[in-house]
Amino acid sequence: MTEGNFVDYVKIHVTSGNGGKGSAHLHREKYIAKGGPDGGDGGHGGHVIIKGNKNLWTLFHLKFKRHIKAGHGEHGGKQRSTGADGENQYIEVPLGTVIRDTETQKPLDEITEDGQEIIIAEGGKGGLGNWHFKSSTNQTPRYAQPGISGEEKDITLELKVLADVGLVGFPNAGKSTLLSVITAAKPKIADYEFTTLKPNLGIVKYRDFKTFVVADIPGIIEGAAEGRGIGHRFLRHIERNSTLLFLIPADAPDIPKQYEILVDELRRYNPEMLDKDRLIAISKSDMLDEELKAEMKKELDNSFDVPYLFISSVAQLGLQELKDKLWEMLNREPV
Repeated sequence: MTEGNFVDYVKIHVTSGNGGKGSAHLHREKYIAKGGPDGGDGGHGGHVIIKGNKNLWTLFHLKFKRHIKAGHGEHGGKQRSTGADGENQYIEVPLGTVIRDTETQKPLDEITEDGQEIIIAEGGKGGLGNWHFKSSTNQTPRYAQPGISGEEKDITLELKVLADVGLVGFPNAGKSTLLSVITAAKPKIADYEFTTLKPNLGIVKYRDFKTFVVADIPGIIEGAAEGRGIGHRFLRHIERNSTLLFLIPADAPDIPKQYEILVDELRRYNPEMLDKDRLIAISKSDMLDEELKAEMKKELDNSFDVPYLFISSVAQLGLQELKDKLWEMLNREPV
Protein backbone atom coordinates (compact mmCIF):
# COMPACT_ATOMS: atom_id res chain seq x y z
CA MET A 1 0.00 0.00 0.00
CA THR A 2 1.44 3.35 -0.97
CA GLU A 3 1.58 6.11 1.59
CA GLY A 4 -0.92 8.25 -0.32
CA ASN A 5 -3.46 5.44 -0.27
CA PHE A 6 -3.54 5.21 3.52
CA VAL A 7 -6.66 7.12 4.52
CA ASP A 8 -7.61 6.91 8.19
CA TYR A 9 -10.20 9.70 8.48
CA VAL A 10 -13.28 10.41 6.33
CA LYS A 11 -16.51 12.38 6.74
CA ILE A 12 -19.69 11.06 5.13
CA HIS A 13 -23.27 12.30 4.89
CA VAL A 14 -25.65 9.33 5.20
CA THR A 15 -29.35 9.23 4.44
CA SER A 16 -31.59 6.23 5.07
CA GLY A 17 -34.66 5.49 2.97
CA ASN A 18 -38.18 6.82 3.60
CA GLY A 19 -40.94 4.33 4.36
CA GLY A 20 -43.51 3.84 1.60
CA LYS A 21 -47.06 5.15 1.91
CA GLY A 22 -49.86 2.83 2.91
CA SER A 23 -52.57 2.40 0.27
CA ALA A 24 -56.13 3.65 0.72
CA HIS A 25 -57.45 1.38 -2.06
CA LEU A 26 -61.01 0.02 -1.95
CA HIS A 27 -61.61 -3.44 -3.36
CA ARG A 28 -63.57 -3.47 -6.61
CA GLU A 29 -64.51 -6.42 -8.85
CA LYS A 30 -67.08 -7.01 -11.56
CA TYR A 31 -69.64 -8.55 -9.23
CA ILE A 32 -68.42 -6.96 -5.99
CA ALA A 33 -69.35 -3.29 -6.08
CA LYS A 34 -68.35 -2.49 -2.52
CA GLY A 35 -65.64 -4.91 -1.45
CA GLY A 36 -64.24 -2.82 1.35
CA PRO A 37 -60.71 -1.58 2.04
CA ASP A 38 -57.78 -3.65 0.79
CA GLY A 39 -54.93 -1.16 0.71
CA GLY A 40 -51.54 -2.71 1.51
CA ASP A 41 -48.76 -1.39 3.75
CA GLY A 42 -45.83 0.64 2.53
CA GLY A 43 -42.38 -0.95 2.38
CA HIS A 44 -39.67 -0.23 4.96
CA GLY A 45 -37.02 2.29 4.01
CA GLY A 46 -33.49 0.97 3.52
CA HIS A 47 -30.91 1.23 6.33
CA VAL A 48 -27.38 2.58 6.05
CA ILE A 49 -25.24 -0.13 7.64
CA ILE A 50 -21.55 -0.06 8.55
CA LYS A 51 -19.93 -3.48 8.24
CA GLY A 52 -16.53 -4.74 9.37
CA ASN A 53 -14.24 -6.27 6.72
CA LYS A 54 -11.00 -7.89 7.91
CA ASN A 55 -9.51 -7.64 4.40
CA LEU A 56 -9.53 -3.82 4.46
CA TRP A 57 -6.63 -1.85 5.97
CA THR A 58 -7.62 1.69 5.10
CA LEU A 59 -10.60 3.97 4.41
CA PHE A 60 -9.24 4.93 0.99
CA HIS A 61 -12.23 3.40 -0.84
CA LEU A 62 -14.47 5.94 0.93
CA LYS A 63 -12.27 8.97 0.25
CA PHE A 64 -14.45 10.25 -2.59
CA LYS A 65 -17.83 8.98 -1.35
CA ARG A 66 -19.26 11.96 0.52
CA HIS A 67 -22.95 11.05 0.26
CA ILE A 68 -24.47 7.61 0.77
CA LYS A 69 -28.22 7.07 0.39
CA ALA A 70 -30.32 3.98 1.01
CA GLY A 71 -33.36 3.13 -1.11
CA HIS A 72 -36.90 4.29 -0.32
CA GLY A 73 -39.66 1.81 0.50
CA GLU A 74 -42.29 1.42 -2.20
CA HIS A 75 -45.93 2.35 -1.63
CA GLY A 76 -48.52 -0.25 -0.68
CA GLY A 77 -50.86 -1.60 -3.38
CA LYS A 78 -54.29 -3.11 -3.77
CA GLN A 79 -55.29 -6.55 -2.47
CA ARG A 80 -53.28 -5.87 0.66
CA SER A 81 -50.08 -5.91 -1.34
CA THR A 82 -47.11 -4.65 0.74
CA GLY A 83 -44.66 -2.38 -1.01
CA ALA A 84 -41.08 -3.61 -1.50
CA ASP A 85 -38.54 -2.62 1.14
CA GLY A 86 -35.90 -0.08 0.18
CA GLU A 87 -32.40 -1.39 -0.56
CA ASN A 88 -29.93 -1.21 2.32
CA GLN A 89 -26.62 0.55 1.73
CA TYR A 90 -23.52 -1.07 3.26
CA ILE A 91 -20.36 0.83 4.13
CA GLU A 92 -17.51 -1.65 4.56
CA VAL A 93 -14.70 -0.51 6.85
CA PRO A 94 -11.51 -2.02 8.36
CA LEU A 95 -11.52 -3.45 11.86
CA GLY A 96 -10.65 -0.76 14.37
CA THR A 97 -12.90 1.91 12.81
CA VAL A 98 -14.58 4.30 15.23
CA ILE A 99 -17.84 5.98 14.16
CA ARG A 100 -18.47 9.51 15.45
CA ASP A 101 -21.20 12.09 15.12
CA THR A 102 -19.46 14.79 13.07
CA GLU A 103 -21.27 17.67 14.77
CA THR A 104 -20.75 16.62 18.41
CA GLN A 105 -17.68 14.37 17.91
CA LYS A 106 -19.39 11.91 20.24
CA PRO A 107 -18.44 8.26 19.55
CA LEU A 108 -21.47 6.34 18.28
CA ASP A 109 -19.93 2.89 18.00
CA GLU A 110 -16.89 1.02 16.69
CA ILE A 111 -16.15 -1.95 14.47
CA THR A 112 -13.89 -4.57 16.00
CA GLU A 113 -14.98 -7.87 14.38
CA ASP A 114 -15.19 -9.17 10.84
CA GLY A 115 -18.79 -9.17 9.59
CA GLN A 116 -20.00 -6.97 12.48
CA GLU A 117 -22.89 -4.78 11.34
CA ILE A 118 -24.07 -1.49 12.85
CA ILE A 119 -27.17 0.32 11.57
CA ILE A 120 -25.99 3.91 11.58
CA ALA A 121 -29.10 5.40 9.91
CA GLU A 122 -32.34 3.47 10.27
CA GLY A 123 -34.83 3.40 7.43
CA GLY A 124 -38.32 4.77 8.01
CA LYS A 125 -41.21 2.40 8.65
CA GLY A 126 -43.82 1.95 5.96
CA GLY A 127 -47.29 3.37 6.53
CA LEU A 128 -50.23 1.06 7.26
CA GLY A 129 -52.82 0.47 4.54
CA ASN A 130 -56.47 1.39 5.05
CA TRP A 131 -57.62 -2.17 5.79
CA HIS A 132 -55.95 -1.84 9.22
CA PHE A 133 -58.41 0.91 10.11
CA LYS A 134 -61.60 -0.93 9.22
CA SER A 135 -64.05 -1.17 12.14
CA SER A 136 -67.72 -1.78 12.80
CA THR A 137 -68.35 1.95 12.75
CA ASN A 138 -66.06 2.74 9.83
CA GLN A 139 -66.22 -0.07 7.30
CA THR A 140 -64.71 1.84 4.38
CA PRO A 141 -61.83 4.00 5.67
CA ARG A 142 -60.53 6.10 2.83
CA TYR A 143 -57.27 7.01 4.47
CA ALA A 144 -53.95 5.29 5.16
CA GLN A 145 -50.72 6.16 6.96
CA PRO A 146 -47.90 7.98 5.22
CA GLY A 147 -44.46 6.40 5.53
CA ILE A 148 -42.00 7.64 8.15
CA SER A 149 -39.08 9.63 6.83
CA GLY A 150 -35.58 8.17 7.02
CA GLU A 151 -32.68 9.57 9.06
CA GLU A 152 -30.07 11.98 7.81
CA LYS A 153 -26.79 12.60 9.59
CA ASP A 154 -23.13 13.45 9.19
CA ILE A 155 -20.71 10.84 10.48
CA THR A 156 -16.95 10.68 10.79
CA LEU A 157 -15.11 7.38 10.34
CA GLU A 158 -11.79 7.24 12.16
CA LEU A 159 -9.44 4.27 11.84
CA LYS A 160 -7.29 3.11 14.74
CA VAL A 161 -4.72 0.66 13.43
CA LEU A 162 -4.98 -2.81 14.98
CA ALA A 163 -1.48 -4.09 15.75
CA ASP A 164 0.19 -6.01 18.55
CA VAL A 165 3.21 -3.74 18.91
CA GLY A 166 3.34 0.02 18.38
CA LEU A 167 6.71 1.62 17.52
CA VAL A 168 7.09 4.93 19.36
CA GLY A 169 9.92 7.39 18.86
CA PHE A 170 11.08 10.77 17.66
CA PRO A 171 11.30 11.42 13.93
CA ASN A 172 14.31 9.79 12.31
CA ALA A 173 14.84 7.35 15.21
CA GLY A 174 15.07 4.39 12.81
CA LYS A 175 11.56 2.99 13.19
CA SER A 176 10.94 2.52 9.48
CA THR A 177 14.35 0.88 9.02
CA LEU A 178 13.63 -1.56 11.87
CA LEU A 179 10.23 -2.40 10.40
CA SER A 180 11.73 -3.05 6.97
CA VAL A 181 14.29 -5.45 8.49
CA ILE A 182 12.11 -7.52 10.84
CA THR A 183 9.03 -7.65 8.55
CA ALA A 184 8.22 -7.75 4.85
CA ALA A 185 6.92 -4.18 4.97
CA LYS A 186 8.51 -1.64 2.64
CA PRO A 187 8.13 1.73 4.38
CA LYS A 188 9.61 4.90 2.93
CA ILE A 189 13.05 5.46 4.44
CA ALA A 190 15.19 8.60 4.24
CA ASP A 191 17.51 10.64 6.43
CA TYR A 192 15.14 13.46 7.31
CA GLU A 193 12.39 14.00 9.83
CA PHE A 194 8.80 12.92 9.23
CA THR A 195 9.61 10.46 6.45
CA THR A 196 6.69 8.41 7.77
CA LEU A 197 3.51 10.40 7.37
CA LYS A 198 1.17 7.40 7.62
CA PRO A 199 1.29 4.31 9.85
CA ASN A 200 3.05 1.31 8.30
CA LEU A 201 2.03 -2.22 9.27
CA GLY A 202 4.33 -5.22 9.11
CA ILE A 203 3.97 -8.87 10.08
CA VAL A 204 6.91 -10.26 12.04
CA LYS A 205 7.55 -13.96 11.34
CA TYR A 206 8.54 -15.64 14.58
CA ARG A 207 9.59 -19.17 15.43
CA ASP A 208 7.41 -22.15 14.44
CA PHE A 209 5.40 -20.13 11.91
CA LYS A 210 4.05 -17.79 14.59
CA THR A 211 3.52 -14.13 13.74
CA PHE A 212 2.68 -10.78 15.31
CA VAL A 213 1.92 -7.37 13.85
CA VAL A 214 4.03 -4.23 14.34
CA ALA A 215 2.86 -0.72 13.46
CA ASP A 216 5.39 2.01 12.71
CA ILE A 217 3.67 5.17 13.92
CA PRO A 218 4.77 8.61 12.62
CA GLY A 219 7.39 10.19 14.88
CA ILE A 220 6.27 12.03 17.99
CA ILE A 221 7.62 15.47 18.76
CA GLU A 222 7.16 17.48 21.92
CA GLY A 223 3.66 18.93 21.85
CA ALA A 224 2.09 16.18 19.74
CA ALA A 225 -0.59 15.73 22.39
CA GLU A 226 -1.66 19.33 21.70
CA GLY A 227 -1.59 18.76 17.96
CA ARG A 228 1.82 20.25 17.16
CA GLY A 229 3.83 18.92 14.25
CA ILE A 230 1.88 16.16 12.56
CA GLY A 231 -0.46 16.32 15.52
CA HIS A 232 -2.27 13.90 17.76
CA ARG A 233 -4.25 12.32 14.89
CA PHE A 234 -1.48 9.69 14.72
CA LEU A 235 -1.33 9.04 18.47
CA ARG A 236 -4.67 7.25 18.27
CA HIS A 237 -3.03 4.46 16.27
CA ILE A 238 -1.11 3.25 19.31
CA GLU A 239 -4.16 3.21 21.60
CA ARG A 240 -4.94 -0.36 20.57
CA ASN A 241 -1.42 -1.80 20.72
CA SER A 242 -0.94 -4.11 23.69
CA THR A 243 2.82 -3.44 23.79
CA LEU A 244 4.74 -0.23 23.09
CA LEU A 245 8.29 -0.41 21.74
CA PHE A 246 10.16 2.84 22.35
CA LEU A 247 12.97 3.34 19.85
CA ILE A 248 15.74 5.76 20.85
CA PRO A 249 18.97 6.13 18.83
CA ALA A 250 22.27 5.44 20.58
CA ASP A 251 23.64 8.80 19.42
CA ALA A 252 20.84 10.75 21.14
CA PRO A 253 22.28 13.48 23.40
CA ASP A 254 20.24 12.30 26.43
CA ILE A 255 18.56 8.90 26.08
CA PRO A 256 16.65 8.95 29.43
CA LYS A 257 15.42 12.48 28.67
CA GLN A 258 14.09 11.42 25.25
CA TYR A 259 12.26 8.50 26.85
CA GLU A 260 10.70 10.82 29.45
CA ILE A 261 9.46 13.18 26.73
CA LEU A 262 7.89 10.34 24.75
CA VAL A 263 6.17 8.94 27.84
CA ASP A 264 4.94 12.41 28.81
CA GLU A 265 3.38 12.93 25.35
CA LEU A 266 1.49 9.65 25.70
CA ARG A 267 0.42 10.52 29.24
CA ARG A 268 -0.99 13.86 28.17
CA TYR A 269 -2.80 12.31 25.23
CA ASN A 270 -4.31 9.39 27.17
CA PRO A 271 -3.01 8.31 30.61
CA GLU A 272 -4.38 4.80 30.11
CA MET A 273 -1.77 4.20 27.43
CA LEU A 274 0.88 4.01 30.13
CA ASP A 275 -0.77 0.84 31.45
CA LYS A 276 0.55 -1.05 28.41
CA ASP A 277 3.70 -3.13 28.48
CA ARG A 278 6.76 -1.12 27.46
CA LEU A 279 10.14 -2.07 26.02
CA ILE A 280 13.00 0.27 25.07
CA ALA A 281 15.26 -0.49 22.11
CA ILE A 282 18.47 1.54 21.77
CA SER A 283 18.87 1.65 17.99
CA LYS A 284 22.00 2.31 15.89
CA SER A 285 24.04 0.57 18.60
CA ASP A 286 26.54 -0.75 16.02
CA MET A 287 28.35 2.58 16.48
CA LEU A 288 29.08 1.69 20.13
CA ASP A 289 32.14 -0.28 21.21
CA GLU A 290 31.89 -2.63 24.21
CA GLU A 291 33.47 -0.13 26.60
CA LEU A 292 31.04 2.63 25.69
CA LYS A 293 28.11 0.21 25.81
CA ALA A 294 29.11 -0.88 29.33
CA GLU A 295 29.19 2.77 30.49
CA MET A 296 25.77 3.40 28.96
CA LYS A 297 24.34 0.33 30.69
CA LYS A 298 25.37 1.68 34.09
CA GLU A 299 23.57 4.95 33.40
CA LEU A 300 20.48 3.30 31.88
CA ASP A 301 20.12 0.76 34.70
CA ASN A 302 19.72 3.70 37.09
CA SER A 303 17.40 5.64 34.75
CA PHE A 304 14.93 3.10 33.35
CA ASP A 305 12.25 1.18 35.20
CA VAL A 306 11.39 -0.81 32.07
CA PRO A 307 13.50 -3.39 30.18
CA TYR A 308 15.79 -2.21 27.38
CA LEU A 309 17.86 -3.78 24.60
CA PHE A 310 20.67 -2.65 22.29
CA ILE A 311 19.90 -3.27 18.62
CA SER A 312 21.10 -2.30 15.16
CA SER A 313 18.80 -2.70 12.17
CA VAL A 314 21.59 -2.10 9.65
CA ALA A 315 24.10 -4.48 11.28
CA GLN A 316 21.35 -6.98 12.26
CA LEU A 317 22.42 -6.89 15.93
CA GLY A 318 20.07 -7.92 18.75
CA LEU A 319 17.05 -8.39 16.44
CA GLN A 320 16.31 -12.00 17.40
CA GLU A 321 16.60 -11.06 21.07
CA LEU A 322 14.15 -8.21 20.38
CA LYS A 323 11.64 -10.58 18.72
CA ASP A 324 11.97 -13.04 21.61
CA LYS A 325 11.30 -10.33 24.17
CA LEU A 326 8.32 -8.92 22.28
CA TRP A 327 6.81 -12.38 21.84
CA GLU A 328 7.24 -13.06 25.54
CA MET A 329 5.53 -9.77 26.44
CA LEU A 330 2.65 -10.33 24.01
CA ASN A 331 1.95 -13.81 25.34
CA ARG A 332 2.47 -13.15 29.02
CA GLU A 333 -0.34 -14.43 31.22
CA PRO A 334 -2.36 -11.53 32.67
CA VAL A 335 -1.72 -10.97 36.36
